Amino acid sequence: MLNQATEIRRLLLEKVARLLYEEKLVEKIDRIPLEIRPRGGALSRCCIHKDRAVLKYKIMAILGFNIEDETDELTRLSEYAQMSLDRTEFTDTMLTVVDEACSSCVRFNYTVTNMCRACVGRPCTYACNKKAITVTNKAEIDHSKCVNCGRCLEVCPFHAIVYTPIPCENACPVGAITRNSFGVQQIDETKCVHCGLCKEACPYGAIMEKSYLVQIIKEILGEKKMVAMVAPAIAGQYGVPFPQILDAVKKCGFDEVVEVALGANVTSKNEAHEFEERVVEGNQPFMTTSCCPSYTRWARIHVPSLVPYISDTKTPAAYTAEIVRQKYPDALTVFIGPCLAKRIEGFHDENVDFVMTFEELDAMFKVKGINVSECDGIELDPQIEKSGRQYARTTGVSGSVALYAKHPEAINVHVINGLNKEAVRYLKAAGASGKADANLIEVMMCEGGCVNGCSTIANAKVATRQLMSLDK
Repeated sequence: MLNQATEIRRLLLEKVARLLYEEKLVEKIDRIPLEIRPRGGALSRCCIHKDRAVLKYKIMAILGFNIEDETDELTRLSEYAQMSLDRTEFTDTMLTVVDEACSSCVRFNYTVTNMCRACVGRPCTYACNKKAITVTNKAEIDHSKCVNCGRCLEVCPFHAIVYTPIPCENACPVGAITRNSFGVQQIDETKCVHCGLCKEACPYGAIMEKSYLVQIIKEILGEKKMVAMVAPAIAGQYGVPFPQILDAVKKCGFDEVVEVALGANVTSKNEAHEFEERVVEGNQPFMTTSCCPSYTRWARIHVPSLVPYISDTKTPAAYTAEIVRQKYPDALTVFIGPCLAKRIEGFHDENVDFVMTFEELDAMFKVKGINVSECDGIELDPQIEKSGRQYARTTGVSGSVALYAKHPEAINVHVINGLNKEAVRYLKAAGASGKADANLIEVMMCEGGCVNGCSTIANAKVATRQLMSLDK
């Protein structure tokens, strides 16, 4: 979602990328907070010092550090920059909470506003089974008794009661983010499914993705061959023909650009074969897709009864990385994708050296002065069947699998378009009972598919239309 917090994050990515390309990161990075928040300029928080401290910690995340990595508050950004340039070991903890930016949002979800008229009817007091509401000059909620059922809000004739959720907690589908004793949000990695919804929901930009941007641009400026593996969702990000986008990626300094749609074709073939074997010829009642790593992690952690019904086929990114590694064994591979979950997948894939997002790629475009609409374009790989390029949108995966099935008429599809409460109930019931109203269930964690990933830059609906134009 585009807002000022998102714009600040993207501006920081751009400034760090510029210094990297200029090979002046260590020399000039300490000045970034001062440039963005100069003395006498507009402020986002109480004072210029708080603003600059928040910017420092956000830049730390871009350099690839968790905020918890700080052991001395006097450590300068230039020191972190040098450590980032020198580092060779990484962790798979990809989200970090900037405690200085977290506002410790009030937990009281239901609040009575000044619109309350203290009416004679007082339906709110009758609706509350916990006797949490009393009325004097206006209604008041005793939050020690309130259980956040929302009945008072529903019955108030003046709409004087409002629901004010904690944005990041409300967005998390698995309850993985909660406040610690200091009031700062913390992420439980044992529950987190890496969907990135909390990052996008926080209006303060307090949740940041760690980045490999330093290492990627460092290697681009080096002598090793660099191969970019680009996820299908990128085709909808710039409103220009797909070949021009691929050409723009190459102009960032990559030696080769490979479409992950190539691996998507392999996924479709294998998943179609697996469906025939497990469902059509076997006695399994249904099978779910496996291309969304956020969904498969959710199932493993939170609904293990569903795991036996998930396809064993690997993701398009995994197959593409295998193909690239075989073709360019000495090259460094960089997966460019739309979401946090692919960062985690790439970290654990021996064929993927680094992962970057569309936001980071866009920062590189701006720094290099690359206007995507003015790029010449490169020839698309003729061996890629075009349905592989539709994996990024809802129904694209199941549609591609059906093309490769021996008995497509046997396929009955149910699409999970974002893992909302209704979808969770459906999948839990299917896993528990071993029954479903369809025999092929396509599951995407993000509503609309990968075009709506947490690190995309284009409106999801516009991106979907652009993606579908590839079929014409």
